Amino acid sequence: MVKKKEFNPKVQWAKFIGVLVLYLLFLYWVGSWWGLLVIPFIYDVYISKKIKWQWWKEAEKPVKFVMSWVDALVFALVAVYFINQFFFQNYVIPSSSLEKSLLTGDYLFVSKVSYGPRIPQTPLTMPLTQHTLPMVECKSYIEWPHWDYRRVKGLGDIQLNDIVVFNYPAGDTVCSAPQYQSYDYYQICYGIGYQLYPNRPDPDSLSAEMRLKYFDAIYEAGRQIVLQNPAEYGEIIARPADRRENYVKRCVGLPGQTLQIKDHIVYLDGKANKEPENVQYTYRVKLKQGLPDDLMEDLGISMEDLTSLNTAGYMPLTKRAVEALKARKDLVESVELNTEANDLEIYPLNGNKHWTRDNYGPVWIPKKGESIDLTLDNIAIYERPIKVYEGNDLQVVDGKILINGKEAKAYTFKMDYYWMMGDNRHNSADSRYWGFVPEDHIVGKPIFIWWSSDPDRNGFSGVRWSRIGNIVDNIK
Repeated sequence: MVKKKEFNPKVQWAKFIGVLVLYLLFLYWVGSWWGLLVIPFIYDVYISKKIKWQWWKEAEKPVKFVMSWVDALVFALVAVYFINQFFFQNYVIPSSSLEKSLLTGDYLFVSKVSYGPRIPQTPLTMPLTQHTLPMVECKSYIEWPHWDYRRVKGLGDIQLNDIVVFNYPAGDTVCSAPQYQSYDYYQICYGIGYQLYPNRPDPDSLSAEMRLKYFDAIYEAGRQIVLQNPAEYGEIIARPADRRENYVKRCVGLPGQTLQIKDHIVYLDGKANKEPENVQYTYRVKLKQGLPDDLMEDLGISMEDLTSLNTAGYMPLTKRAVEALKARKDLVESVELNTEANDLEIYPLNGNKHWTRDNYGPVWIPKKGESIDLTLDNIAIYERPIKVYEGNDLQVVDGKILINGKEAKAYTFKMDYYWMMGDNRHNSADSRYWGFVPEDHIVGKPIFIWWSSDPDRNGFSGVRWSRIGNIVDNIK
């Protein structure tokens, strides 16, 4: 027979005081005193013991066995929930948008404390899921209650050229069909709308107001097609900010700065921003023969890059790789920068300004507390922050901009915004395509790579040992 533990008042009071102090410090940090309601239960666990929290320990064997596992599982899930929500989480690089700075298959330790964790907007969610439960393919969160955005004070602010994890801003609306989930819903609608009107007028020939109406009509036509074809596109799902997909990019523009891209170089307030050491652009490469494996490994050229060359006629290369390939006259016939430019997919989608991925702007990045004059020429740029991210009703009627029913000639922003871009500049869906990243979408800061595996190689040969433990801040 197992001897029952004796109640030691001094030990229990010491435990209670220690836990209480830590809990009060946590409540002070997050600034939520509703948590004081939990203190009587903490007191009961350690001191009064009126509630039988572990009643199952006195039950028969089958119940005792099952409940011991349930107890351990619930504790683990609650612990993981709070750790992921307020301190850190794991993130794996899913695509090549940051190569060759961060590689597909890099696993990152992401700090929530660096920029300050968000108080969860949708607190009732299954731990270790973002928005969908695996296998059953249903929502992993409950939309009620939904709390307003609030961020706990962190160790610092986002700095220029920081690599940042954030929620995908254009992910507020998605098509549930698997083949379309990874696509931008708004670009799908505009793309369909453009196909419906092949003989559309030149928007430059229209007045500013008519141009806005023209792009709205294109979008609405495409949206109706999507809504009317659920068999192809699936259900149209709306997601709250903290349940949208996690993205990781480099912050190349801070609140209050004016950004412009000229010949693929980013300028901030007229001054060129330093490019990352491993920045990539796509090049048209003509090969005389296949590239040796050792050369590909040395230059960081992946099978995905070669596939891109074979299918699209170009592949992404760093400056070092370009110079190395040009020097190999025995293998390479020519290497030329890909200067193709498409202006239809560029932000703002409802106000085509003929900007491209390599020549963009200038555009002022909104800053909390600062105002901008609104005109029919710039309203398309700032409509989404004003209307979607800051929750205002915005309309253009008879040449006037109306915000919440009143004519507005200026607007003062309630949040800071950021401009995010991938280091793989020609293969990155970033702010050039969906605009500003609001502060309430910021998730955290990657600190180091804790694991890295090459998707092109199997087993231990695919482990990139040299990358494990690398500090992300050192990747410039």
